[in-house]
Amino acid sequence: MKEIVGINHIGIRVTNLESARAFYEQLGFVFIVGTIGPEPVAIMEHPSGVNINLILNADTKTDENILMDVTERYPGYTHVALDVNDIESVQESIKILGIHITEGPITLPNGGVMFFIRDQDKNVIEFHQNG
Repeated sequence: MKEIVGINHIGIRVTNLESARAFYEQLGFVFIVGTIGPEPVAIMEHPSGVNINLILNADTKTDENILMDVTERYPGYTHVALDVNDIESVQESIKILGIHITEGPITLPNGGVMFFIRDQDKNVIEFHQNG
């Protein structure tokens, strides 16, 4: 469809608003509103324009990411990839924040570089710099 012009927001299922908000604020996201709606949802936005909806109804009985940490491969979105313009600076910031890098950095054949972290609920976030 030629009418699609971008991504409006990313929905991220989490267990707790306070811990999720604290985590994403470390990455520069700003709390906008919440909780709203029947699920319920809280909205945060990064100064770059990236908008996330924290969906506050995750099951607290598991400590695995069902899309990434179990043997069976279920359909679904596995991660969000955030474009960055200085991957080394982001990596250093992540280390200073005490956030564990779960994979990478990985250099791609075209010179791009990426690495991965997880939020407080094991949702995967990729930081990606194009080559």
